[in-house]
Amino acid sequence: MDEFTISIVLPATAERLYKAWLDSREHTEFTIQPALIDPEPGGTFSVWDGYITGKNIELEPYTRILQSWRSSDFPEDAEDSAIEVSFFETNEGTELSIHHYNIPEGQGPSYEEGWEDYYFLPMEEYFSK
Repeated sequence: MDEFTISIVLPATAERLYKAWLDSREHTEFTIQPALIDPEPGGTFSVWDGYITGKNIELEPYTRILQSWRSSDFPEDAEDSAIEVSFFETNEGTELSIHHYNIPEGQGPSYEEGWEDYYFLPMEEYFSK
């Protein structure tokens, strides 16, 4: 199984980033892709027009989100992977850290690049407005 952790500091509070991550409208706005998110514990989500699906496992307001996560590129018999999104306020804003683990062998590098290109870069632009 593959895993990695990546981080970015964004010019927003932890509360703002946490709420945006779990909000269908705002998640759609910062990724520029359709997102449907039930922001409750046990709630499901579908982002990137259904390419990524999962469920909220643990929600710790403004500090941590743990979600099951899978893409349509996972082998059919593969278990879900998981992402742990953590929020740490800093002097420059909030460090958003993603620990993505239990990824099917060999797929980790492409997902790490995907987080950078399709989440971190657009989020940096969106939250800098």
